[in-house]
Amino acid sequence: MTTRLERSFRGISERLAIRYLTNLGGRQVDEDTVEGDDWTATLSAETVGIGPTLSLTEVTVVFEGDEDTLKPLVERFAQKAMRAGG
Repeated sequence: MTTRLERSFRGISERLAIRYLTNLGGRQVDEDTVEGDDWTATLSAETVGIGPTLSLTEVTVVFEGDEDTLKPLVERFAQKAMRAGG
């Protein structure tokens, strides 16, 4: 059964998120998609306002795959993303 998890990360770029995913064993298959052996991550990015004058990039990653595979993958990705952004 395929599981779908969506997570958003602020303060990192889509390019950096793709690099993290490839470092975790994936390969970039198109502009916004990285695939591993048994998972897929689709990315999108938008600028979000924080208060009246500050804005950040928010990258949303939709992970799809086996639940047992996704849980550690998402944890490792989140650790990398938190060190880079917030």
